[in-house]
Amino acid sequence: MSLKALLVIDLQNDYFPGGKFPLWNTTQTLNNIKTAIDKANSQNIPVIHIQHIADPAKGIAPFFCDGTKGAEIHPEIMAIDPNSEVVVKTFADSFEKTLLDKTLKKYGIDELLICGMMTQNCVTHTAMSKSAEKYKVSIVIDCCTTVDKMIHDIALNAVSLRVPLVTAEQVL
Repeated sequence: MSLKALLVIDLQNDYFPGGKFPLWNTTQTLNNIKTAIDKANSQNIPVIHIQHIADPAKGIAPFFCDGTKGAEIHPEIMAIDPNSEVVVKTFADSFEKTLLDKTLKKYGIDELLICGMMTQNCVTHTAMSKSAEKYKVSIVIDCCTTVDKMIHDIALNAVSLRVPLVTAEQVL
């Protein structure tokens, strides 16, 4: 039997209205992810939040700056899932120089359900990571978003050659 984990990537305030880089369709995406988290929790599927913190050594970061409200995980997510693990990253690939692999090993995970923000960047880079190759990986398409629908759809079409695309209803 496969042991799944739900990876929720970069559900951070800067991507929502009032943040420094608001994305398209954030309300629906937030609601879908909250439902997915509730379903995962009811099935004892670990939820792991990935939080991007900009690396100041790479220059002035426009958002996700350490210690800012914009870098914090959205309060509605934290309200329904306050005790899940949070893995901090500084690259688009959630495995790169993070504790993600170690965290997954701790739970004995072999299947990843990946969702979050932004579809064409951190979601796809994590799903296609060399480090993700040892896992069964799917992208939960109704729980992802980016700058607009066209970029979202193009990114999903491109990654679909390598990673299965599923809905939360299909996998949770």
